[in-house]
Amino acid sequence: MFKYLYRLPSASVLFSTTKKLTTVCSNPSFSFSIKLCNLRKNKSNFGALFIPKDIQVRVVSLLNIRSMSKSVDSSSDMELVITENKNHELLTAAYDNYGGVTVEVKDPLDSEIFLSLHKASIKEWTQKGKKGVWIKLPIEHVNLVEAAVKEGFWYHHAEPTYLMLVYWIPETVNTLPLNATHRVGIGAFVMSDEGKVLVVQEKSGKLRGSGVWKYPTGVVDEGEDICTAAVREVKEETGVCISIDSEFVEVLAFRQSHKAFFEKSDLFFVCMMRPLSFDIEKQDHEIEAAQWMSFEEYAAQPFIQKSDMFKNIVEICLKKKGSGYYSGLSPVSTKSSFSNRESFLYLNKRDLNRTSNDNEP
Repeated sequence: MFKYLYRLPSASVLFSTTKKLTTVCSNPSFSFSIKLCNLRKNKSNFGALFIPKDIQVRVVSLLNIRSMSKSVDSSSDMELVITENKNHELLTAAYDNYGGVTVEVKDPLDSEIFLSLHKASIKEWTQKGKKGVWIKLPIEHVNLVEAAVKEGFWYHHAEPTYLMLVYWIPETVNTLPLNATHRVGIGAFVMSDEGKVLVVQEKSGKLRGSGVWKYPTGVVDEGEDICTAAVREVKEETGVCISIDSEFVEVLAFRQSHKAFFEKSDLFFVCMMRPLSFDIEKQDHEIEAAQWMSFEEYAAQPFIQKSDMFKNIVEICLKKKGSGYYSGLSPVSTKSSFSNRESFLYLNKRDLNRTSNDNEP
């Protein structure tokens, strides 16, 4: 069991010994050991050992050494084992079903050792026909980023606690999946049976100070379902609490736009909600005002009338409010054939459940 591991690119190690060194092997791929025992202070001679490039130095015994370039302390026992990183030292990795390799660095690693392990690993993975390499670097291992980039890795994405880098092994077109390209947002259209709509005025954003009344909007959190996000956003629009309980009804429509936040595309789902309570208790952090407004007054606002998207939403809600002819998409719980996790399929339940007799005149 090796106590320390060093990789020295073509360097000389000075050591203290009373024995004469002899050449063990002229081939750079070699392995031998030097034992220094029972050294006496001031009675040791100095020698130099040349370490060929890409050779690793392992210190087997627990040493009292200030530096590899200084003499050994008088009472130390020392054994150096010098080996080439040829067959055994590889980066710990997991293989996926698409010819990819995932490496998650968990323990502290010197950048020089990382490079040595990386080169040996790439050779191994190339022989096995692997293609893409994913390296997950926690934020505490930032020292390896420069070394990885110089070896051909590039940034894929970053999260608060780690950076994901990727590398493509074969000399073919890179087919690695891109980073997430869309952000998902919701608009919660909460309308009572009497035709009242829950609307707010914001303290920030493009509509700040404009006097425009809008329905609550927000961003879907990671791992959150659209129907759950809509209920949450009614109560806390970007951290603002409005004490209105509501029930998700359906997705009325959705819009896709491009080059929005951080140059990403945007999916915005307009959701119909049913209120379960009506008392408003707003917080003042980001919401200027909140109230119930008649649907007709909301729709008559100049800002709404000038917007193609909002005018279409008004038309949809008029259909729902009047004849109820328009049917949106309601969530149905499903499970994927690839996992046992629950997800939601949004579909037109009314038409799905309609029988042939319903179409008869």
